[in-house]
Amino acid sequence: MDHLSAIRTFVEIADQGSLTRAAEVLDLSRAMVSRHLESLERWLGARLLHRTTRRVSLSEAGQEALPRLRQMLDLASDLQTVAGARHNEPTGKLRLTTSLSFAVASLTQAIVAFRSRHPRIEIELLTVDRAVDLVGERIDLAVRITNRLDEGVVARRLATCRSVLCASPAYLERRGTPDRPQDLADHDCITHSFGSRSEYRLRHAGRLTSVGVKGPLSSNETAVLREAALAGAGIAMLPSYFVRDDLARGALVRLLPEHEPEPLGIHAVFLSRQHQPRPLKLLIDFLAERFGGDIAPWDRPLPIPDSRRRPRRG
Repeated sequence: MDHLSAIRTFVEIADQGSLTRAAEVLDLSRAMVSRHLESLERWLGARLLHRTTRRVSLSEAGQEALPRLRQMLDLASDLQTVAGARHNEPTGKLRLTTSLSFAVASLTQAIVAFRSRHPRIEIELLTVDRAVDLVGERIDLAVRITNRLDEGVVARRLATCRSVLCASPAYLERRGTPDRPQDLADHDCITHSFGSRSEYRLRHAGRLTSVGVKGPLSSNETAVLREAALAGAGIAMLPSYFVRDDLARGALVRLLPEHEPEPLGIHAVFLSRQHQPRPLKLLIDFLAERFGGDIAPWDRPLPIPDSRRRPRRG
């Protein structure tokens, strides 16, 4: 039996703590998983797992073998990458995660452009409103918008996320336009449940200040806040990548432009720089190139239509 497949199966069993869950992840039958495990134990001449009717646990030999077998998988992956780099199109499957708003506004188009270069790389994109466990949920890359990164992960900064205070013309006509940050206390503010629920952090003349805010509506999803702002529910702090077109067409009005909300970093977050699969490295480099620069693409001025180009009449 293929020793490499048997090693991969054992590592998955160790990660999942179950032969059944490992079979589901690997898309194998439970019987095949058991055969892979038995083959590896025969090859190594040692029992790797203690099995009961409810759970499995690593034997002493299994605990000693696991880190070495992980290294063997990494080395095999590196060898395949090096051997095929010059001649073969990169292949593989990547699991990504980011917020719904960033996926809709920017990341999905970037992924489509990336796959036009590397059509044999498959990508599964999961949108969530929380920081996921990269190991537990088998995530290769998370694109996170934050200034606070978890310990134990590696990150590469891709761009800066700037936000704007904005509201619909209907709301401003009904409630008036704030002239100072302190005026926000008299307005309905639509806030993020996990971010700016009770305060807005604004920067003016190099100083960062906090302004207390309140309102009848909050949500853990930025897309909901945008829809509420468009519907006239109040003032919202929204990322510029998500409301650029709304501001350009006048559906939303930018407020207090001299008081900029605190910028956040947009990061590519992954587990390790060592033994990094080639598809993952290619994708991270692509995103850094696409989103990087002194000004993020969504913050650059919109192109001005050429008035000389007139429609031709038939």
